[in-house]
Amino acid sequence: MSRYQEGGGFEFASEVVGGVIPSQYIPAVEKGVREVMSTGAIAGYPMQDIRVVVYDGKHHSVDSKEIAFATAGKKAFLDAISRADAILLEPFVALKVTAPVWSVGDITGHLCADRGMITGSESRDGDEVCIEAEAPLASIMEYSNALKSMTSGEGEFSMTFRRYEQVPATIQKALVAEAGV
Repeated sequence: MSRYQEGGGFEFASEVVGGVIPSQYIPAVEKGVREVMSTGAIAGYPMQDIRVVVYDGKHHSVDSKEIAFATAGKKAFLDAISRADAILLEPFVALKVTAPVWSVGDITGHLCADRGMITGSESRDGDEVCIEAEAPLASIMEYSNALKSMTSGEGEFSMTFRRYEQVPATIQKALVAEAGV
């Protein structure tokens, strides 16, 4: 397993030579890897942007079965992940918040306290402002209630997915501990 480019998806390749693993069992190895990817190896979250290369193995002409190769694929992949510096990614969203001018300080302070970043603002007609920001989705799951409180019900917001970013190490550590991994 090697570092793979973000957005690269999943790539599985076989570089097995000399028949150390018969070709009919290679898909079973991939199946095992895909199972780990979907159930997650770090705190139970699915994995993405991974490249796996099978280059060696063993088989027994009488006792080899497909299930054994799927299990071997899982175990080898889990072992590689445990030795890698795997990271958790979290979704970041772009926010557009429209609110009264008098609430700007509360809104920007709240977003920044929740790991958000203000990317712009513009005045609108009258005493209204539009604030643009980016924030981790996890930090704004209850944002509608907070915005309602900060603006006396006069604010509104929209969000769209922007990208994935690495979870801070302290949060990753807490998530892993919470999952009991």
